[in-house]
Amino acid sequence: MDRAKKKAPGVVFYVSFCIIVLFVAWGVVFPEQLSQASTAGLHWMRNYFSWFYMLATTIFVLTCLYLAIGPYRHLKLGKPDSKPSYSFFTWLGLLFAAGMGVGLVFWGVAEPVLHYVEPPPGYEAETNEAAKAALTYSVFHWALQPWGVFAIIGLSMAFFKFRRNRPGLISHAFYPLLGERTDGVVGKVINIFATLATAIGVATTFGLSAMQVSGGISEVFGTPNSKVAQLIIIAVVTGLFITSAVSGVNKGMRYLSTSNIIIAGVLMVFILVLGPTAFLLESFTTAVGQYIGQYIPLSLSLSPYSDGSWRGQWTIFFWAWVIAWGPYVGTFIARISRGRTIREFVFGVLFVPALLGAIWFSIMGGTGLHMQISEGIDIASRAQQHEEVAFFMMLGNLPIGLVLNILGILLITIFFITSADSASYVLSVLSSKGTLNPKTLTKLSWGFLISITAAVLLLSGGLEALRAVAIMTAMPFTVIILVMIVSLIKGLREEFGKHPTS
Repeated sequence: MDRAKKKAPGVVFYVSFCIIVLFVAWGVVFPEQLSQASTAGLHWMRNYFSWFYMLATTIFVLTCLYLAIGPYRHLKLGKPDSKPSYSFFTWLGLLFAAGMGVGLVFWGVAEPVLHYVEPPPGYEAETNEAAKAALTYSVFHWALQPWGVFAIIGLSMAFFKFRRNRPGLISHAFYPLLGERTDGVVGKVINIFATLATAIGVATTFGLSAMQVSGGISEVFGTPNSKVAQLIIIAVVTGLFITSAVSGVNKGMRYLSTSNIIIAGVLMVFILVLGPTAFLLESFTTAVGQYIGQYIPLSLSLSPYSDGSWRGQWTIFFWAWVIAWGPYVGTFIARISRGRTIREFVFGVLFVPALLGAIWFSIMGGTGLHMQISEGIDIASRAQQHEEVAFFMMLGNLPIGLVLNILGILLITIFFITSADSASYVLSVLSSKGTLNPKTLTKLSWGFLISITAAVLLLSGGLEALRAVAIMTAMPFTVIILVMIVSLIKGLREEFGKHPTS
């Protein structure tokens, strides 16, 4: 009876669920008002708080580096004798399933070619320097900074859950600072906010995923890339991820994630071999070299003496959106990271995904740039209208393009399913008192609501408004993550005093 009660959803579930339902209703009944309010809020945030996002994300990365090499690096996320629950390869697959998989596929070609024709401040469009900057900024947007956000949240939650036996909730990462108040009103408010941010961010991702699957099928088979097609895709994917969710993380998610990292690897190798190989290798070396050499200027530059709209549209948008995903991805990463040392965790969550992201963008984006610059294939014009088709345009213009496009559709579809699966799981954990085994009904409820949210907003034209709201919710949550760092280091210092070598 006690176990069933612990798994049951609580106040956080009912309050968060009702707020999301009301928000969706607002988008259906008054779509224009929602769009106007969210757009105004987004512009206000960009104008006055861009510096805050840039500074905060840099602090997150520097904190991860300190934890990886500092005195706490050998502490385990679990008891001193605990072992990892997953192999390193499976763990990485699950990381990408919950993290950047959808984003990498969606923006892997579109972002570099768009930067080439609409470059960052200080570069002339459609020049060699613009091409180099296009890849460098793409790597910057998908390397250390976003994974630094996920690493801080995931590490904090894993430490307090598996080492200190606290519930698997965002609020309990603040136990050294709040004490028993983490179980009270303050803790519930933190968890409600985390749940709302997660639901909004994930619904946005669902909409983008449906757009890209629809765009890919349209490119390959000539079907209409319409709202109806996108709704059908959402319905089919909802059915598939429900099957995965019912089977659990150790079955459905594990097999799908491992399969997808294999598909992604095969796709990259094919493109590297079939595409302009020497150009891609040179592009990777140049992009990574410039990223490392210019890391601090890239991380802290906002162009205050010129038009900062480009960084607001790209860099600040990505940072804010990643932070909005933070509770979802961080909670899921914590769930799968029991038994790893802090150094191993930081290496796996920060550096390996950053390197793989750089490789992905160099191969995918580099091939797209080569087609744009040297082969006369105008991907950029299509991407300016429909970003989701850029990836499939690039694949279709390679040898065995049909096979590669089918693999690409399969890749984004599986990422869609695994993201939906992990999102419904995390939302259930956050809204079920932190239990790592929430009720299946709770997972299904969240899954259906998020799918319906994405579908309704696609129909009402409110997806862009939802994206803007996701960005705005990230601002206060950025403050929460900064305070979380203080709490984590305080907790690590206390634990280090007891077990300095384990």
